Amino acid sequence: MLFNRDLRIHDHPALCEASAVARQVVPLFVFDAAIAARHRRDFLHASLDDLRSSLRSLGGDLVVRHGDPVAQAVRVAGEAGASAIWASEDVSPLARRRERRLADECRAHRLEFRLFPGVTVVPPGALRPAGGSHYRVFTPYWRAWSDTARRPVLGAPRRLCLPPGVDPGALPEPPSSPYGIVRGGESEARRRLERWVGEGLAAYAETRDRMAGRTSMLSAYLHFGCLSPLEVVDRSRERPGGEEYVRQLCWRDFHYQVVNAFPEMGRRDYRARDVEWRRDEEAEAAWREGRTGVPIVDAGMRQLLTEGWMHNRVRLVTGSYLTKRLGIDWRAGLEHFAEWLIDGDMPNNCGNWQWVAGTGNDTRPYRKLNPLRQARKFDPEGEYVRHYVPELASLPPDLVHEPWKARGGVPGYPAAPLGGELEA
Repeated sequence: MLFNRDLRIHDHPALCEASAVARQVVPLFVFDAAIAARHRRDFLHASLDDLRSSLRSLGGDLVVRHGDPVAQAVRVAGEAGASAIWASEDVSPLARRRERRLADECRAHRLEFRLFPGVTVVPPGALRPAGGSHYRVFTPYWRAWSDTARRPVLGAPRRLCLPPGVDPGALPEPPSSPYGIVRGGESEARRRLERWVGEGLAAYAETRDRMAGRTSMLSAYLHFGCLSPLEVVDRSRERPGGEEYVRQLCWRDFHYQVVNAFPEMGRRDYRARDVEWRRDEEAEAAWREGRTGVPIVDAGMRQLLTEGWMHNRVRLVTGSYLTKRLGIDWRAGLEHFAEWLIDGDMPNNCGNWQWVAGTGNDTRPYRKLNPLRQARKFDPEGEYVRHYVPELASLPPDLVHEPWKARGGVPGYPAAPLGGELEA
């Protein structure tokens, strides 16, 4: 049973069926240093450590290898005398290449190869509009998604048995300097989910856009598969505030089914748009480092660099500023977010960046998010800005979002916004 982005034991279809039909199961994770972004390694290490503890409590273990996942999976299958390799299906180009290679290697070595659901709520290719390969607009997808029957949420396996003689191997070394504001692992994820549905969900619709708020903080756990998205929906949908929250989880599935149909989402415009992107290294660097002179943008970019996370509303504002105001290619933003976000989920990251750039699934492709208006509406007292841009901490609410109006300027902060002064 090859783990990839499904680091849990609860509601894991491949693991549950393997434990039910096989006398012995090898739970395998292959650490591929070439694709494990350094800023996610702390979260990944904690998640693997927790997964190993959980599997040991069932009588098994997590077998860890390093290198190419396909080669190592086939090698471990041979060493253990396995008859099959099972895994959870994913949609990114990298995952699909890995799955094709695994299928080829399994045929060559006379191993059964099976893929299971579990990374999304509804499998990416399960819903299709009449005459189309996938849904291009969210609202019709939301209606179809809401009405579709789903598999039941599964519990954890009751018992696992590792074949004798299989060396579990060592976990990768944890980073010397932890990064981010959330600790990885299914145990922590389940504690957070319990707390969220019991204490935070009811107010979600009213507070979800407040920039200083934290919302559920479950995105990284969904990205690494420490939580089943189906279980999160199942736990949330019938509770007060649940429908609005579940709608956001549906956006995740929506982006997955788009990428499933258009694998080049990370490289090519999904929808052609008559725009000529410009390259400006100085402007890009100022945006990345949080020194554009636009407080709400700078706050978001600095939060990203220090915490590996950013409020969703701020992600949209910073993305719109880069693409619609500075005219810089959305791929530059995509690459930066992919490097630093702990929850850097390829389908969501690509879908959101193309949406905000007007090349994706937004039905209003020329929409611009005015950062000043967004800040006034969703950070009216400047609490979010003051926290992440300490140079502005002493400014009153009427100036914290427009420091260029302060008499004499603000020492250490740009005197004017990059791209020109913002309209009110």
